[in-house]
Amino acid sequence: MAIQVIKDKCVGCGACVGACPFSAITMKDGKAEIGSACTACSVCVAKCPVQAIEKTADDDVVDLSAYKHIWVFAEQRNGKLMNVALELIGEGHRLAREISDDTKVYAVLIGDGIKNLADECYAYGADGVILIEDPLLKNFTTDGYTKVIYDAIQEFKPEIVLYGATHIGRDLAPRIAARCNTGLTADCTRLDVKVSSYIDFAKKNTTLDTSTLDPNDPSTGIKQTRPAFGGNLMATIICPRTRPQMSTVRPGVMSKREPVQGATGELIEYKPAIADADIRTKVVEIVKSAKELVSLTDADIIVSGGRGVGGPEGFDIIKQLADKVGGVVGSSRACVDNGWIDHSHQVGQTGTTVKPKIYFACGISGAIQHLAGMQNSDIIVAINKDPDAPIFEVADYGIVGDLFKVIPEIIAEWDNAEALFEASEK
Repeated sequence: MAIQVIKDKCVGCGACVGACPFSAITMKDGKAEIGSACTACSVCVAKCPVQAIEKTADDDVVDLSAYKHIWVFAEQRNGKLMNVALELIGEGHRLAREISDDTKVYAVLIGDGIKNLADECYAYGADGVILIEDPLLKNFTTDGYTKVIYDAIQEFKPEIVLYGATHIGRDLAPRIAARCNTGLTADCTRLDVKVSSYIDFAKKNTTLDTSTLDPNDPSTGIKQTRPAFGGNLMATIICPRTRPQMSTVRPGVMSKREPVQGATGELIEYKPAIADADIRTKVVEIVKSAKELVSLTDADIIVSGGRGVGGPEGFDIIKQLADKVGGVVGSSRACVDNGWIDHSHQVGQTGTTVKPKIYFACGISGAIQHLAGMQNSDIIVAINKDPDAPIFEVADYGIVGDLFKVIPEIIAEWDNAEALFEASEK
């Protein structure tokens, strides 16, 4: 739908300018003009006293019923599937079963010589794999991956496409969404698929024109929930008129299914139409950073330091505890912003979302942006001098005290426990 001004009727009264909630209307040469910020909410149509503004139907109406099944971009690097891909395959499996018995989840594998990864996709819940292989796709390029995925979407018409919110996923998803002329919701923390609740939700939202929504439409709406306004509220977003519906999901947010060894599925080998000319940038060399690599998403135990560590030297004791318990070092955003530790260690809404078995929060007050990235940990242990710190509200175990005194005690007790265990084994 679109909003347009009937210039012959417009008297330049300006009533629509003040009524527009998105400041999308301006006056030009004494006539109202609709800007790019317009969302077609129709408030101006009702406010115009001379009926000089109207809503027009789009020429290209999408047949929602033509789209079916769920796709997951199964991101792989150097022939190894990323954890977030396996998490999303499991989530796609759940959503597919909620939609209907004949809805399937397909893992989209792109690269060269990666056919062997299909079995792993089946094991984690994929009903099928769309394999797109070509020597030009061996290394990720924005142009190459965008073209082949868009072409495949045009041919197979999936209803839902999910991507991991990795560096590659965040680069790829908006470009494909733009080509498909559809919406994209970034950094989702929850996905729900309910036809009836979807229609009801749309009708309750007064800014949406629901006249074209058919409750009996065979297509299924997806409700995409993500943090908004700095994590202070959760926004639920829908995509009622275009397809596919697209979402990115941060690593660690969804849970992987238990793998079923020996599982099989449908294999579709899609031959991409791609040439050198389609890729404007060339990968000359891949240089891996010499700095210490941190894998927060795979860690079972994370020991994170916050502003309370006092400076970069404060992370020495954080690392001692992490080494003792077999974990990795994490950090709050404040420490990264101060240059105390590399961004690869950052946990939180603007860092990495984690879900370890044990999360030690040392000297971290518990800002909502940090909590959004670690509150789903199995066990949270908080150490802070401030008894009123927000971190204690989500902690399973809280220790009020100076981390520089508490952590050495934990390390000592860990040593004692190890000694007792070794003695009992003899």
